[in-house]
Amino acid sequence: MENRIAIIGIITGGTGSNFKVQEVLHSYNKYIVGRMGLPRVEEDVNVITIVVKAPQNEISSLSGKLGSIDRVTAKAIYKKVN
Repeated sequence: MENRIAIIGIITGGTGSNFKVQEVLHSYNKYIVGRMGLPRVEEDVNVITIVVKAPQNEISSLSGKLGSIDRVTAKAIYKKVN
């Protein structure tokens, strides 16, 4: 299957969801190229951006698992690469 490069935007609400997000990201660490996190303490929100290079089904699976966590929203945009 062809690899794609993707940006996954993640917004978490509350500290309880952060541990679960970290577990999921750790299980996909072989695909993660880069990561940036912006904590918004006063709003009890964290914004995380992940850059991944993986087959489309893995990107969809990662985004879906993140989005299924309570108080977490995740969206992916991607492009096919050679």
